[in-house]
Amino acid sequence: MLNILSILIGLTALLLAIPAFLPFLGWANWVIIPVAVIGLALGAMSKSNVGRNLNIVVIVIGALRLTLGGGIF
Repeated sequence: MLNILSILIGLTALLLAIPAFLPFLGWANWVIIPVAVIGLALGAMSKSNVGRNLNIVVIVIGALRLTLGGGIF
């Protein structure tokens, strides 16, 4: 059950991260990354690794976009 919830949170965060690649919408990653961290925590508590891995990918994509846009460093 936790893995399914983690996958749903990860897919939602990933769908929200797609428009965040557009100029002037990079600030949305500051909201998307904490949501993905919550999904990561739920995925870490489950037996399967799919939800956890999906949320890790979303976090890396969001952090990379923030780094490229000057939001981190």
